[in-house]
Amino acid sequence: MRTAQRSTELTTNRLQLRLIALNDLDEIHQLHSLPETDRYNTLGIPENKADTEAIVQQWLNQQQAEPERHFTWRIADGATQDFIGLIALHLGEVRFKLGEVWYKLLSTYWGQGLATEALQAVLIFSFETLHLHRIEAGCATENLASIRVLEKVGMQREGSKRRVLPIRGQWLDNYEYAILENEWKAMNNEG
Repeated sequence: MRTAQRSTELTTNRLQLRLIALNDLDEIHQLHSLPETDRYNTLGIPENKADTEAIVQQWLNQQQAEPERHFTWRIADGATQDFIGLIALHLGEVRFKLGEVWYKLLSTYWGQGLATEALQAVLIFSFETLHLHRIEAGCATENLASIRVLEKVGMQREGSKRRVLPIRGQWLDNYEYAILENEWKAMNNEG
């Protein structure tokens, strides 16, 4: 039986986020197969749909585990239900009350504030529903668009790691970002 959190859909003014299902495989494979969305992705472009299915199945298995520690949402246009991308929240050890987020959108939706809007919805879920203390994210130091998204939602750059991301046969540097619950509440006039 699925718990209330597992069946939770997140909605914004323009978006609907629902947990992924196996029938999302074709859309996810398309997203992972595009060179422009692979530019800063450590997964690499899948050789075939079976590779993508293995990744999706792993995410589904994580989502079904108890206690709930992993959420991977399909981002869709709220009006048309057209697939826009993915966003995920992975929780750390319970006592630390922290999560890590990542997101990936089809390039046709870049530059419209949709990643920011989806990330804000995940932050609301993280702080208001899960009562987490800290949300973290990382991105390649060259990924200026992702840096803007993280900073727009109030995440602060806390440091960097040298040559930690294996991307297209190279080792890239990574920035580390985080936002604390009290910072998020202060930004949203809740604290």
